[in-house]
Amino acid sequence: MLAAIKRYPHTVRLLLTTTFTLTVARALTLPYLVVYLADNFQLPISQIGLLIGGALIIASLLSLYGGHLVDTLRNHTLVSASTLLFALAFVGAVASSSALLFFLCLVLINLALAVVDIAAKAGFCALLPIEERAEVFAIKYTLSNVGYAAGPLLGVAMLELNEHMPFIASALLGLAMCLAYWRLGDRRLQASADKPAAGFGQVALGLARDRRLVCFTLGGVLSAVVFGQFTAYLSQYLVVTSSPAEAARLVGYLVTTNAVTVIALQYLIGRRISRQRLMPWLLAGMGLFIAGLLGFAMAGSVLAWCMAMLVFTLGEIIVIPAEYMFIDLIAPEHLRGVYYGAQNLSNLGAALGPVMVGFALVHLWPGAVFYLMVLSVILAGVFYWLGTRRG
Repeated sequence: MLAAIKRYPHTVRLLLTTTFTLTVARALTLPYLVVYLADNFQLPISQIGLLIGGALIIASLLSLYGGHLVDTLRNHTLVSASTLLFALAFVGAVASSSALLFFLCLVLINLALAVVDIAAKAGFCALLPIEERAEVFAIKYTLSNVGYAAGPLLGVAMLELNEHMPFIASALLGLAMCLAYWRLGDRRLQASADKPAAGFGQVALGLARDRRLVCFTLGGVLSAVVFGQFTAYLSQYLVVTSSPAEAARLVGYLVTTNAVTVIALQYLIGRRISRQRLMPWLLAGMGLFIAGLLGFAMAGSVLAWCMAMLVFTLGEIIVIPAEYMFIDLIAPEHLRGVYYGAQNLSNLGAALGPVMVGFALVHLWPGAVFYLMVLSVILAGVFYWLGTRRG
């Protein structure tokens, strides 16, 4: 992987560095976010979940317009402005005197991160030949998982110094990347050579008419129900079927299994995904998701849970880069940004997962959770299949 990164153009390496650094910065606050909201604003857990999930949903919807900006503005201007907004939003979050202000800052943090992510994907497509894109997407996803694995550990260490320190460190990292990108970024890079003449309204209508994009977005939403926040719904299930302490211990093992598997295998597998055989790869990923979910349903020991998580994670390793490749395949050159913005709508599925599981745990038997997830995977596979058809 390091050898591949070294041979990339300077701007590709800088985009990878920027997305990785912002991911670490975002992850620094993850372990303490719920506690911070409870302690500083005296919010009940139900409202905290609504606040965090709502911020992600709103940012995902707004990122569609962010994708339009990627297509219309220069990469240098947009990434520099987004990283600055990211830093200022963390400053605003730590200075917030009300939950509403904190919520708005959280929306801006998620939105800035999404716009930089879209700009990076569009930049990769503009800078690299088609045959090298699967590899760079695999590298980016691997680095993101390294960031989400390392960030919370660093955040917990910073909490020993001061409860505001993770937020301050996140703001400083965002500011550092803003200055670095402003100084070192390619001022000529743009997602496409030709600026789209249409306004955002016309572009959005065009997206709605693209049957392949609509089908694939629906598939992405349904698959994100399964893997977007798997720790949340597994915790819900385990709290109901065991004890909170046992649930916390087992989820810790599962998160570690997921992170180690992704970091170890993502690059090796992701770089082999080809545009020519996209549907077979996606079907393989869907099959691994189903096998992992059935493994969860039958698991009776820590080892069985971890083995099921290993299989489940292999599905994640395949599906996420394959989604990137599909968008790269169908997006017109001048609309890559907004097409990647549409892909971000899969976060709606990530927010829906815990809600669906909560309903199932109240109204059905606990094991029904996993069979509902299997149904979601099957429906996702159907929409992916419809999306890959040309007719």
